[in-house]
Amino acid sequence: MARTTAYVCQSCGHEALRWAGQCAGCGDWNTLVEAPKAQTTKPAAGGRLGRPSGSASKPVALRDVSAPATERHLTGIDELDRVLGGGLVPGSLVLLGGSPGIGKSTLTGMALGNMAAAGCRTLYVSGEESAAQVRMRAQRLGEGALSVPVITETSLENVLATLEVERPDACVIDSIQTLHSEGMTGAPGSVGQVREAANAILEVAKRIDTAVILVGHVTKEGAVAGPRVLEHLVDCVLFFEGERERSFRTLRALKNRFGATSEVGVFEMRGGGLVEVEDPSARFVGEASAAPGSCVLCSMEGTRPLLVEVQALVAPTEIVPPRRIANGVDRNRLAMILAVLARHGGPGLAGADVFVNVAGGVRVDEPGADLAVALAVVSAHKGEPLADAEGTPLACFGEVGLTGELRSVGHADRRLAEARKFGLAPVIGPVEREPMKGLAPQATIRAALGSAFGRRAAARAA
Repeated sequence: MARTTAYVCQSCGHEALRWAGQCAGCGDWNTLVEAPKAQTTKPAAGGRLGRPSGSASKPVALRDVSAPATERHLTGIDELDRVLGGGLVPGSLVLLGGSPGIGKSTLTGMALGNMAAAGCRTLYVSGEESAAQVRMRAQRLGEGALSVPVITETSLENVLATLEVERPDACVIDSIQTLHSEGMTGAPGSVGQVREAANAILEVAKRIDTAVILVGHVTKEGAVAGPRVLEHLVDCVLFFEGERERSFRTLRALKNRFGATSEVGVFEMRGGGLVEVEDPSARFVGEASAAPGSCVLCSMEGTRPLLVEVQALVAPTEIVPPRRIANGVDRNRLAMILAVLARHGGPGLAGADVFVNVAGGVRVDEPGADLAVALAVVSAHKGEPLADAEGTPLACFGEVGLTGELRSVGHADRRLAEARKFGLAPVIGPVEREPMKGLAPQATIRAALGSAFGRRAAARAA
């Protein structure tokens, strides 16, 4: 019998008949994965390749393509709908990734329950739990979640047949790693199996206009659902993150063909499931500390301004090199900020451990967090709080350049408006083209440090 699969290198595309630790084509390690063998065109008489057997398609100008308005399916969870760009698009494929126990099944169960209560046809495919176990978990989510039809199946062919018969408006497959195809020899969860299952589900979903949410795990390397090729295949990639010991969860869109990729949804895990946090700034600012090493960052998460607390701890150490630990911010960014401080007016911390944390388990990836990290580190080093005499914390934003200047960041007006709403004014930030109410503009990191700690000294003198 002719072999129908081959081992293909994910780096260079080299094909091998059997698996090997190192690719013979490019030399990379652990890149060979099982995949269906590519079909080649048989050579015609005389040794030349024959003409393709397929029929040619006639191109059509985009202006002549009919594009009927498609109404999205609302999940009943405003934070999820906003991250998706307004709801689930019929026929789309959404990949939801996250660490085990973070709340992926809870989020999808709540969404399907709300859609079922609104009259949509739903389907829940469980490959990890039995129907009784799914029911036990859905009991705390309300009556709507208990009305969702469920099947427990790991066969890809059976799942596709069920989709063809039921034709639901929305379907959740939990998880994509549990499905296996009879035509593939790899184990469930392998790269070949996951890619084959996603391709087959995509074809059916586009044809019957079913919005499918694929739940995927996170590997040790941090990749969603194993192969990165799956992220390119789906229409939307959502990442559910947070600390399991903390109640707050954040939902980010890493890719979205039907919406913005900068939107973030904030949830809180409670006994009855996930609860939307409509005003996360109030939660984080209310917990902000007036102790040394604390600073409030006016950040932007998508179109939403968000106030979060940045904390820092500086401790002497004899370890060489000293430790640089960052939670919620990029560790390389922290190293750059410490170098700029040492060169342009701040303390030299070559003999100290530096720990930086964004409170609440939130992760901030924008460069506008540079100034908050710098002020929190200097405050922790000096042992002087940045809060005023009434205990109101200092708020700031701005990007720190390598030459010590403060650079402008986007949506400064929205950041200031959010800070003024909670009485955090004036806000230290970069110089803007036009004067803004509540902004204390500073041109350099040296000037920002003088303004922040001069404000405290002036309050003590008064």
